[in-house]
Amino acid sequence: MSFLNTINIIGSGLTAQQLRLDVVSENVTNSQTTRVENGEGAYRRKMVVFEAVSGRNSFRAALARAAAGAVPNAGAAPNAGGVRVTQIVEDEDTPMKMVYDPSHPDADDQGYVELPNVDMVMEMADAMAASRAFASNVTAFNTLKTVISSGLEIGR
Repeated sequence: MSFLNTINIIGSGLTAQQLRLDVVSENVTNSQTTRVENGEGAYRRKMVVFEAVSGRNSFRAALARAAAGAVPNAGAAPNAGGVRVTQIVEDEDTPMKMVYDPSHPDADDQGYVELPNVDMVMEMADAMAASRAFASNVTAFNTLKTVISSGLEIGR
């Protein structure tokens, strides 16, 4: 039933892109936040780091199992592959924006306020890319459903 592996792969993509959209919406929401909970200045943009999950066993491992006379994948849970989120990191490279507003409560001695390093154009581009990737995974899932339905028709 390898179609179950395909469902797991598609599901990992849907989950990862949903988290990416959540982080983008957090960035947009905090685009004007000048204080964070621990009091260390303005909000910093967050980014999601993805990692590919290999769905195939290495050739060396398969050869070792075959040489030992073992049945392929016997006793081992097959790894379906896909993608996973390894971490959510803060954007330390992009500088914070400094705006002159001496009336702001968070202004420094010279009257400048440190604003988040959130760029709305970049956030919208990230949101569109995540949305497209999510839609592509939905299309793959719908295609898989069609293939499974066609396979079930053969038995009739």
